[in-house]
Amino acid sequence: MPRKIEIFDTTLRDGEQTPGVSLNVQEKLEIARQLVKLSVDVIEAGFPIASNGDFKAVKTIAENVKGPVIAGLARANFPDIDRAAEAVKAAERPRIHTFIASSPIHMKYKLKMTEDQVLEAAVAAVKRAKSYVEDVEFSAEDASRSDMEFLCRLYSAAINAGATVINVPDTVGYTTPKEFGRLIETLMVRIPEIDKVKVSIHCHDDLGMAVANSLEAVACGATQIECAVNGLGERAGNASLEEVVMAIDTRKDFYQVEHNIDTKQIYRTSKMISTLTGIFIQPNKAIVGANAFAHEAGIHQHGVLEQKSTYEIMMPQSIGLTTNTLVLGKHSGRHAFAERLKEMGYDLSQNELNKAFGRFKDLADKKKEISDRDIEAIVEDQVIKLPQHIELEYFQVSTGNKSIATATVRVKIKDEIIEEAATGDGPIDSVYKALERACNINCKLVDYSIRSVSGGKDALGEVIVKVEKNGRIYIGRGLSTNIVEASVLAYTNAMNKTLWNNGYSNQ
Repeated sequence: MPRKIEIFDTTLRDGEQTPGVSLNVQEKLEIARQLVKLSVDVIEAGFPIASNGDFKAVKTIAENVKGPVIAGLARANFPDIDRAAEAVKAAERPRIHTFIASSPIHMKYKLKMTEDQVLEAAVAAVKRAKSYVEDVEFSAEDASRSDMEFLCRLYSAAINAGATVINVPDTVGYTTPKEFGRLIETLMVRIPEIDKVKVSIHCHDDLGMAVANSLEAVACGATQIECAVNGLGERAGNASLEEVVMAIDTRKDFYQVEHNIDTKQIYRTSKMISTLTGIFIQPNKAIVGANAFAHEAGIHQHGVLEQKSTYEIMMPQSIGLTTNTLVLGKHSGRHAFAERLKEMGYDLSQNELNKAFGRFKDLADKKKEISDRDIEAIVEDQVIKLPQHIELEYFQVSTGNKSIATATVRVKIKDEIIEEAATGDGPIDSVYKALERACNINCKLVDYSIRSVSGGKDALGEVIVKVEKNGRIYIGRGLSTNIVEASVLAYTNAMNKTLWNNGYSNQ
């Protein structure tokens, strides 16, 4: 009988550490609920002591999300562990994940501790965590660059102190598959108590080998893989959940293991997280990229038409993509729209469906044919809607190659209508300045990106902006066939988030 591999998702913890990513509590909760649909085994919801926002997010997820284990990260010290315990205590299945560095370079330069001091701190941390929860995970940070003798002593001590999971991280993405496989095999042989615990691995992608290292570890006996959707994470990111899962799924003959993931939720999950984090998925990204199931070369197209398995080693439907060619347009009704959403893996409430259908009809007045990508964009735009303290009533921009761009905006803030105008270096700059004046909010625009959702002159344009205010990054998204309107909506969305984060919702 195949071994069962558990999938530990760290999108909300390590994934949120991706440069430029900042999620609020509602967005994290929505992602956690989608991870439940994906059927991950563990959700690492955050690092509770890192900030009040992180604590609140972990606590909210613990209180509202049922099914998976809910884990909170903690360094090997009592304040961290106490804070994590408080955050996860309401969870149906709580876990505290505590860690301390074990490599010579980390112990010498970061911790300034000896091996014995690290071992003592690890044991005390695991015992403290065990006093709060039954399920305790212990990680030896930078395990792949640690001394093997010390690593075995450390893990053995952690298990005897009460750890139920030991995690072996390749923290800086330094190791190679053969090396990492040997490391796991050695630990499995040399730690007498290892059969009492789950053996987890956490690989980073600095050398592009996170997925390969994770899969090699599984082949050598690991039973839990820590990964993130779309490969998000520190620096070059973590092992990509969708790549790990589909490799196991597609090569069952080789790996001889099983997982609990509902693969048909992969594409939906990937799109949601791309939308909420503002990190676009590269077209040639394995599994979920736009080109993953595209065939350009004539010989490939011929082969696929004759027999799909000639060039497709997995079916698009296996990750939740549809191949339905039914065309939706302005004459399509609610029923046809609802059916298409179901085929695409969306499960909307009646209220969400009504809103999405309204957006669909508005778009259908501007576009002759609506593609699946258009529908995805419409629905994802409805995923998280914070209170709209700033409502855009109207905007107008005048610009030209030999004139100064001028913009006028009218917004509604707490039932007050405010109108302002400004000039700037182009239409976007001028309208953003006018918005800032009208809302009396000064933000620093740190990133602006635009892409076409689908093809054609009437394609939807999606704009993602990242603004900085008081040292924090806020992500705004706008969607329209008019790219200036999409830009305005994105900036308004970001400004609404700055107000919401600063307690405006309670006023």
